[in-house]
Amino acid sequence: MISGLKNIEDRKSSIDDNKVPESYELSQNYPNPFNPVTSIKYSIPKDGLVTITIYDITGKEMRKLVNEVKKAGYYNISFNASTLSSGIYFYRITAGDFVRTKKMVLIK
Repeated sequence: MISGLKNIEDRKSSIDDNKVPESYELSQNYPNPFNPVTSIKYSIPKDGLVTITIYDITGKEMRKLVNEVKKAGYYNISFNASTLSSGIYFYRITAGDFVRTKKMVLIK
């Protein structure tokens, strides 16, 4: 069962309360390349502050998708980039000691 669904202008986040992951993970967005919506999955093994930020190719922060304390679990964010230009973007998660960055391509 999925609970905790949040709707905010350019993102949706959901959690599966029935499972607790063994490690931190940030998955490759899907689809990639995308236009204009993509999904980003991540997991955190313990409660804590989670930040997911989108950067452009120059390193400029474009969006902060998540910046809150999350419970341990599996999450999925839907990112709508309809207001951004085509190009290469990076998304970075910071949770505890875990930091990971991945690349995504927006094609309009």
